[in-house]
Amino acid sequence: MVPEEIHDFFLAGGGVAGALIGLLFVAISVSAPRLARQGHEAQLHRVRASAALTAFLNALVISLFALIPGRKIGLTAVIVGFLGLMFVAAALLSLWRVRHARWATARDAAFLLGLVVVFVVQMITGVQIIAQPAGSGNVNQIAVLVIVCFLIGIARAWELIGGPSIGLTREVTAMISGQNHEAAEREDGEPPPS
Repeated sequence: MVPEEIHDFFLAGGGVAGALIGLLFVAISVSAPRLARQGHEAQLHRVRASAALTAFLNALVISLFALIPGRKIGLTAVIVGFLGLMFVAAALLSLWRVRHARWATARDAAFLLGLVVVFVVQMITGVQIIAQPAGSGNVNQIAVLVIVCFLIGIARAWELIGGPSIGLTREVTAMISGQNHEAAEREDGEPPPS
C-alpha cells in the first residue's frame, strides 16, 4: 500500500514524467538527422535517446500504478525494473553489434552502470514491499528511485540534444592547459597578453 502522505508525490511524478516524455519526443525529432546516420556515434545517440525514454517511462509507470488503490507498487517495481535491465542488456548488445563503438566518455559507461544499479535496487525494494506491504520505508525508497530516474533521463536528453557540458575536471584541465600555453609563449619571447 502506498501511504497517504506520499500519494501526492506520485501524482506529481506522473505529471512530470508525462511532460518530460513529451519534451523528449521533441528533442528526438530535433535530433532525428543525427539519429538516422549509420555508425557507432549515431548508435550511441540512439542508445542515449532510448535510455532517457526508459528512465522516464520507469518513473511514469511506477507513479501511475502507485495511484491505483491496492498493493500494486511492489509488483510494478519488480516488473518495470526487470524490463529496465532488459533495456540495458539490449543497449550493450546494440553497441557491441556495431563493434566499432567505443565509449565516448567514461560517463556513458557509468550511466549504464547507474541504470543497472537503479533497476536492481528497484527490484529488490519491490520484492520487500511485496513481502511486507505495511512498511512505508520501502515505498519512500521507490519514490527516491523515481526522482533518480528523472535525473538520469534529463541528463541523457541533455546529451542527446548536444547541450553544453561544463564540469569541474574539464574546466580545471582547460585552465591548466591555458596557463601552460601562456608560459610556453612567454619563454618563446612573445609578450604576455595584457
